[in-house]
Amino acid sequence: MANKPKITKVPKELFQPANVHDDVSEKIVKPSLSFWQDAWLRIRKNWGAIISLFLIIIIIIMAFLGPVISGYDSEKQDTSRAYMPSRIPVLENVSWLPFDGENDDGVNEYVEKGREDEYYYFGTDRFGRDLFTRVWEGTQISLYIAFLAAFIDMVIGVTYGAVSGYYGGRTDNIMQRIIEILTGIPNLIVVILMILILKPGILSITIALTITGWTGMARVVRAQVMKLKNQEFVLASRTLGASDRRIMAKHLYPNTFGLMIINTMFTIPSAIFFEAFLSFIGLGLTPPTASLGTLIESGFRTMRQYPENLWFPAIVLILIMICFNLLADGMRDAFDPKMRK
Repeated sequence: MANKPKITKVPKELFQPANVHDDVSEKIVKPSLSFWQDAWLRIRKNWGAIISLFLIIIIIIMAFLGPVISGYDSEKQDTSRAYMPSRIPVLENVSWLPFDGENDDGVNEYVEKGREDEYYYFGTDRFGRDLFTRVWEGTQISLYIAFLAAFIDMVIGVTYGAVSGYYGGRTDNIMQRIIEILTGIPNLIVVILMILILKPGILSITIALTITGWTGMARVVRAQVMKLKNQEFVLASRTLGASDRRIMAKHLYPNTFGLMIINTMFTIPSAIFFEAFLSFIGLGLTPPTASLGTLIESGFRTMRQYPENLWFPAIVLILIMICFNLLADGMRDAFDPKMRK
């Protein structure tokens, strides 16, 4: 007969609940995070957004330091140095990089013209102006247009959308009909009208953005405010006697702030492209004022003979738009994780 397995009895003391003090049992071990701390932890895991943020900071710094680094005047013309190829210190000694000052025929233009001690990092244009200085000064103009559009969105669009969504009824109907009228007018038509009244330049683009640029933000904020205004915390604040202005300032605006930032980040690259497109077709800024659009338009004319005049401003424009879009995607995922799906 087989031996029965020995059964080990478990002491009853092991089934007793742990003797934990009441203060320790309700203690929160993990520190609480604010909205911004939680968003930063999420966006920090998105390498595309972090790299884009790093590149945007570098581009903004170079937009202001670039003209100082080169030491050349962006508007000073000297036809004797027209279409000089790119030449960068240290990199000129690397044979496989096109920064040695040689043209397509292998002739060093700097030696040929007796300018061995000069360096033009991006080369020069047809008037002999330093392209490095002009690219970064043009980046300043493009960034100004972009942040101006963001400021208009934040001031006009947010205020208009919040008032429309909060009061609703007839007020909302009238305000939304106004937005529909403005949205039905293409931006290009508004710019052409501004050019007929004024002249091509920053002022006409600014007015065009002011007239129609904020409508998208207003609609987004209106929808969010209509969703929030019937929530319990808003009803409680209204019951306690809070004014409409205080409810919007203390409850509605903070709860739509993440949405505002996301839409603003998407507005910036759109505004940059809008300025570049208008300048490229001749309706934006006019030479000799430098912007990325005017530089690309000027480089497009000589693309076959001197492609570097097109490459450098185009690369800067592409980097700005890609980085802002990737950063906006990362911020959208960080501020509202539900939007990932």
